[in-house]
Amino acid sequence: MRGARVAVLVVAVLAVTSVSAAAATPGETALVVEDTETGEQYLDVPVEEGTTVALEYTHSVEKTRVYDGYTVRGDRLEMTRMEFESYGWGLPSGANVTRENGTFVYDPPGSTTRLTVAPGRVAKHKLHVGAETYDLVARTNAESVDIHVVHRSVLADVLDSIHV
Repeated sequence: MRGARVAVLVVAVLAVTSVSAAAATPGETALVVEDTETGEQYLDVPVEEGTTVALEYTHSVEKTRVYDGYTVRGDRLEMTRMEFESYGWGLPSGANVTRENGTFVYDPPGSTTRLTVAPGRVAKHKLHVGAETYDLVARTNAESVDIHVVHRSVLADVLDSIHV
């Protein structure tokens, strides 16, 4: 009887140790796009440090292309590039820009942990994550979204895979 108790205790200790190790071990880093009001996830894409994330859309007044580029830095999205084809409302008229093939380009300051975007049917918002492009309007039915980076432990990844 004592041997059975010891065996159960050893198994319990090993289980707790394994769960603790899995909870502490870094797992996947992902870019998440979720509904601003409900939290419903529209997109969950693996990213790494240095991955480029960008919003591309048509300016509502100027009807020209705007590109806002970010780089994943830990849990932040650092704004690293902005491209626009004409000056208009909301665009940085006082920025120190360069011209590349007829497009104004600059490296804006700042970073954030969360971007809130209202995808528009006229603006045709697209989200670029690395080499992939996603139609934000189609994915979200033009609902406002929050875009942010999450870090999961190995345990969280395993638990997420169990809840299909």
